[in-house]
Amino acid sequence: MTADALRSPVPVVRGDTSLPAGYRHPHASEEARRIAEQGTILRVQVGSGVHGTSISGQDDRDEMGICLEPPQYVTGVARVPAGTGAESHLVEFEQYQRHTVWDRPGGLANRSGAGDLDVVIYSARKWAKLALAGNPTVLLLLFVPDAEVVHRDEAGAELVENAHRFVSQLSAGRFLGYLSAQRAAMTGESGAHTNRPELVAVHGYDTKYAMHALRLGFQGVELLTTGRITLPVPEPERAYLRAVRRGEVPFDEVVAAIDDAEQRLIALRTSSSIAAEPDRAWVDDWLHRSYLRHWSRS
Repeated sequence: MTADALRSPVPVVRGDTSLPAGYRHPHASEEARRIAEQGTILRVQVGSGVHGTSISGQDDRDEMGICLEPPQYVTGVARVPAGTGAESHLVEFEQYQRHTVWDRPGGLANRSGAGDLDVVIYSARKWAKLALAGNPTVLLLLFVPDAEVVHRDEAGAELVENAHRFVSQLSAGRFLGYLSAQRAAMTGESGAHTNRPELVAVHGYDTKYAMHALRLGFQGVELLTTGRITLPVPEPERAYLRAVRRGEVPFDEVVAAIDDAEQRLIALRTSSSIAAEPDRAWVDDWLHRSYLRHWSRS
């Protein structure tokens, strides 16, 4: 019997799909909020909390989800306002994005911190395009433990059960790209920047970017060798990542560890044991069936 056959079915989780009220952001109109709330099929916690790398009192809560929009936004030409108060400026519905830190003085310029919620609910079509291209951020949604699931209906459960269909050599390239970007920000390379100068002042480098670069290396290698991402990050890697974030690991050692993970990803990118492309046919079929089922119920 295969490992897939032994795996327990993905349970449905009926949770709260409500979202913070609209805002003057291009993807935060009240209409977009209603579409996201009413069509949510999957919503989970992502970010440091689910990775197990958060530091007490320092982290916001990041959530990501997928929704099925009404037919006029898929087969028609319907648009949504580009944020509250922008009814004359219409955009395609791709996502609802909201940070609660925007509600404080400073608005969109504010940086999220402890106690804040950052949530994005993607159109299923946009999410699928990103996932098929191997985007590490959106792929994570498929591997979150049940305890961190806010809402998951039958369509969301079916998607999670078929997470392996998104794994391909394209994923290796995307993980490499994200790792390189985080490392560039960590080291202050030309063209990169950090928005955490307080970490640089204390540790000599941005330890949060360093932790994320190394995490991407660990998780990319695991995904490409097993077809899964374990969350939270298993030990001893999790403890090492937390030590990096706290600034307890020397800069040169961190760079060497990131370089090692990068070389492993480079080798996997051309491995014959990994599919060159994801299973686009299955994803097309899932999208088609899920949208039709949702519309018939609505």
